Amino acid sequence: MLINALMNNIYSTPAYHSMTISHLLRRVQYGILSALGWVVVPIVRLIFSLIYKSRSKCVDPVENPLCLIPATELARRIRAREVKAEEVMRAYIERTRLVNRDCNFVVAERFEEALKEARNLDRILDSKEIPQEFSYQNAPFLGVPTSVKEAFALKGMPQTSGLVMVKDFRASEDAPVVGRMRRAGLIPYMVTNVSELCMWYESANRLNGRTCNPYNTSRIVGGSSGGEGCAIASGAALVGVGSDIGGSIRMPSFFNGIFGHKPSAGLVPNEGQFPLPTGRDMELLSTGPMCRYATDLLPLLKVMAGPETKLAKLDEKVDVMKIKFYSMYDDGGSLLVSHMEPEIQQAHQRVVRYLRDTVGVHVEELKLSKVRYSFEMWAAKMALSGGTDFATYMGNCQVRVNCYVELLKWLVGQSPHTLPAIGLGMGQGLADLTPETNKKNVQILRKLDEELRQVLGKDGVLLYPTHPKVAPYHNEPLFYPFNFAYTGLFNALAYPVTQCPLGLNSEGLPLGFQIVTAPNNDRLSIAVAVFLEKVFGGWVPPGKK
Repeated sequence: MLINALMNNIYSTPAYHSMTISHLLRRVQYGILSALGWVVVPIVRLIFSLIYKSRSKCVDPVENPLCLIPATELARRIRAREVKAEEVMRAYIERTRLVNRDCNFVVAERFEEALKEARNLDRILDSKEIPQEFSYQNAPFLGVPTSVKEAFALKGMPQTSGLVMVKDFRASEDAPVVGRMRRAGLIPYMVTNVSELCMWYESANRLNGRTCNPYNTSRIVGGSSGGEGCAIASGAALVGVGSDIGGSIRMPSFFNGIFGHKPSAGLVPNEGQFPLPTGRDMELLSTGPMCRYATDLLPLLKVMAGPETKLAKLDEKVDVMKIKFYSMYDDGGSLLVSHMEPEIQQAHQRVVRYLRDTVGVHVEELKLSKVRYSFEMWAAKMALSGGTDFATYMGNCQVRVNCYVELLKWLVGQSPHTLPAIGLGMGQGLADLTPETNKKNVQILRKLDEELRQVLGKDGVLLYPTHPKVAPYHNEPLFYPFNFAYTGLFNALAYPVTQCPLGLNSEGLPLGFQIVTAPNNDRLSIAVAVFLEKVFGGWVPPGKK
């Protein structure tokens, strides 16, 4: 993030293009940085591949068939007494114990409490009189196990977001969204790992360690909802809840090959998570579902949205054939972001060809020049939000941490903070020194918003990359800190986005893209994800033989 502020100062806005000399200099700089990208990135990747060559593995295949049933169908079977809720819970606990040894996604578990709740549910369902609260309308996910991102309050469980100074904190009540999930019949049985204070795209912290990708344990799971992504993809969880302020649902869903949805702003309550943004930062934050099967997305979102379901017309049927499709294969050439990996683009192109040639729908390729400033627009929106600065969050809002001192302590192994957290604290402080540049970038964002809303209207979706690289090696994101801009843009715009998996690449790592739509049109992007799952297969179990 230190580089962020410096680059933001130098050439973060199209104002450069108003002067011929400045425009020429920018073209020269772009050429140099682009060339460096083509040279440096392969070298970095080679070094990391050599470091992790003998330390990577894929988790064992999912063997229990109970762990391969969509949540809505599993709830139906439990209600129909085709399977016991306790039997299902035991299957997921067994799978969790098996794969967590390699992946480290569990922060804390409540296995015994969950089993007790499942047994009690079985006893009630076996009786002749079933309470109204357990009806399908009130509890559509009756008896289904769920994981919970550790940033959310789950009564009695840790809620630290990897911050060492609050390591002993336990939640005294459920977050509103967790309460809604419980009332819908879901049974939480563990909380999962995050990046420090949920502001980096690798889930690792000093308190709970590093979470590893189930498809290749030398790779990252993304962040900040990386523990959720890993647990769900590995077959240790079926559904979960994440939060997203810069891509924290979509990047873990992409890197782990599952479905995730960042809802329209205000659709799902954000309260009850730590840290909770203040000021206008809340406009960028969304809480939403993560799951293995696209068919579970909409029912989960309805549960999480509660009375706000009507706001996004989630009950309305969607005819995919009447949706207008648009596509972009990259951001147009940002100076700060890595080049798009070919296999990611090829997967995207396969979908576009299928829609055009087989389905017979028109897919228009968009050219939005302002998109190349995605990082600058996201950073400007954050800087001008008036929210609590990150260095203060690092001190649990009791003291503002001096990140320069922490960097020195980190260099000698004495800091309780991770390097990405320290870098963000330093970079945010420098970015705050450029208010005029930030204001110009927010103006660009507003113009892009107007342009994109006009294009998408009430019936359009945009197919857009999630990330320029498949899951990187551990610590590799330090060399590409701005790659999250592909997801961060839509937090700045407050658009709903569904993350959709598209199979595996030649190395066995997940591919996918984002399905973007206009605010309160969540049902459109989810409907497209359900449609594409049927054609391209959706989640691919790790270790599949």
